Amino acid sequence: MSKKVHFIGIGGIGLSALARYLKKNGYEISGSDIKETPMTKKLREEGIKVTVPHSKEAITDQDIVIYSAVIKDDNVELKEARRKGALVLSRKEALPWILANKKVFAVAGAHGKSTTSAMLASVMDSTVIIGAESKQFGSNMHYKKSDYIVFEADESDESFLNSNPYVAIVTNAEPEHMEHYGYDYEKFYKAYEEFIKKAQIRVLNAEDDFLSTLTDIEAIRLYPSKDIRDIKTVIIDGEPYTSFVLKDLGTFEVWGIGEHIALDASLAILAALNEKNLEDIKEAIKNYRGIKKRFDILEQTKDYILIDDYGHHPTEIKATIRSAREYADLMNIKKLVAIWQPHKYSRTLDNLDRFVECFEGVDELIILPVWNVGEKEVDIDFEKHFKKYNPKFADKIKKERDRIKLVKSQKSIDELKEGLIIGFGAGDITYQLRGAV
Repeated sequence: MSKKVHFIGIGGIGLSALARYLKKNGYEISGSDIKETPMTKKLREEGIKVTVPHSKEAITDQDIVIYSAVIKDDNVELKEARRKGALVLSRKEALPWILANKKVFAVAGAHGKSTTSAMLASVMDSTVIIGAESKQFGSNMHYKKSDYIVFEADESDESFLNSNPYVAIVTNAEPEHMEHYGYDYEKFYKAYEEFIKKAQIRVLNAEDDFLSTLTDIEAIRLYPSKDIRDIKTVIIDGEPYTSFVLKDLGTFEVWGIGEHIALDASLAILAALNEKNLEDIKEAIKNYRGIKKRFDILEQTKDYILIDDYGHHPTEIKATIRSAREYADLMNIKKLVAIWQPHKYSRTLDNLDRFVECFEGVDELIILPVWNVGEKEVDIDFEKHFKKYNPKFADKIKKERDRIKLVKSQKSIDELKEGLIIGFGAGDITYQLRGAV
C-alpha cells in the first residue's frame, strides 16, 4: 500500500478534508498551495508539511500526487510529479481509491448538502468528509473507526459519480456549475440520475423539479409540503432550534432556523433509519451544532447581531434571508442588512435575475466586488440591476467591535452598528466579517 501522498491545492476545503482523512489512516501527507491561508496554517499544526507557494522542490519521493480541479497542466509540481513517475490523480480520479471498501452515505445537491452531511454525521456517529467546517467537530473531517463514511458529493465536476455511494441522498438538483456541463441541461441531469442509480439506497427530495420525474427509480421519497409539519423556531439556551414533525416518526429538534433546516434534517433522518433506531436518531441529531459560515452567529448584543453565511446561490440566499428575518423578529431587532460578495462572474450572470429577486425582505443591501476565481473579468452593472434596493457599494468591509465599517478607495464611507447584519458569499467575505483580513 502506498504511504506517501502529496496534495496540490491542499488549502482548499475539499482537498484538505481528504488529506486529513488519509493522514488518520496512516498515510504520510504533504501538500502545497498558492498562498498562505488559515487552512494551510491549521494543516501544519496538525503535522502536515505544507509548501507555499507551489514549488517543484515540494515533489520528492511521494508515491501519489492528487491535485484540485483549479490546478492547470502547467503547474510546476504537476509537471515534476509526472517527470518523476508518481501516480498523478485529479481529486475526482482519487475518490474511488480513497472511499473504497466503505459504506458511503453520499450527499449531493446544489445547496444544503454540507448541512445535511453534518447532520447525518451527528446521527451516524461516523467519519464525515465535507466541504465545510462542522462546528460540532471543529473541522471539515471527523474521523471515527467505522464502516460508514458520510461524504459531501460534489456535482461541480461530476466527481460525485466516483463517490462509491451506498446511500445517495439528494437535497435538490437545481442547475449549478453549468459551465462544466457545457450548458447542456440533459448532460447535467443525466449525471444526477447516474449518481442516484449507483446507490443501493436512495433518499430524494421528491418535490424538486427534476427529482420528481424519476418515478421509475426505487427510492425513499420525501415530500416536504406534506411530510414535514408543525415547523417552528424555539430558543434553547439562547440559541435557535427548529422543531418539526416528520411523517409518523414524531417530533425532532435540530439547531438552526427555517424550513430548509427541517428539510435537510428530514433527509438525514430518513437516510439514517436504514442503520439506526429512531430514538437514537432523535437524541443524536440534537448534537448537530451548525456549520461554520452557515448562519454562523459571530457576535450578538441587544441591538446588533452579526451573521456569516456561505450562501452563494439565489435559492440559498432567499431561504436564509427568511430565517434571518424570523430570528431578528424573535430577538426584537427591526433592521435586516445583507452584505453580498458575488461569487464568480459565470454564476452571477447565469443567475442574475434570481439574484435580483432573492434579496427581497432586506432593509439594506451592500454589494462588494465579485470574488474572482480565475475567470475573465466581466463588467456587470449592479447599480442598474439592483436599483430597487438602492444598494450601497464598498470595496471591502472592516470588522470592529459591535460594528462593521464599509470601506471604499481605502476610506471608511459608512458603518453598521445596529440591526441583524448578515454576509453572503463563498469568497473571502468570511474573513472580512471575522476581522481576519
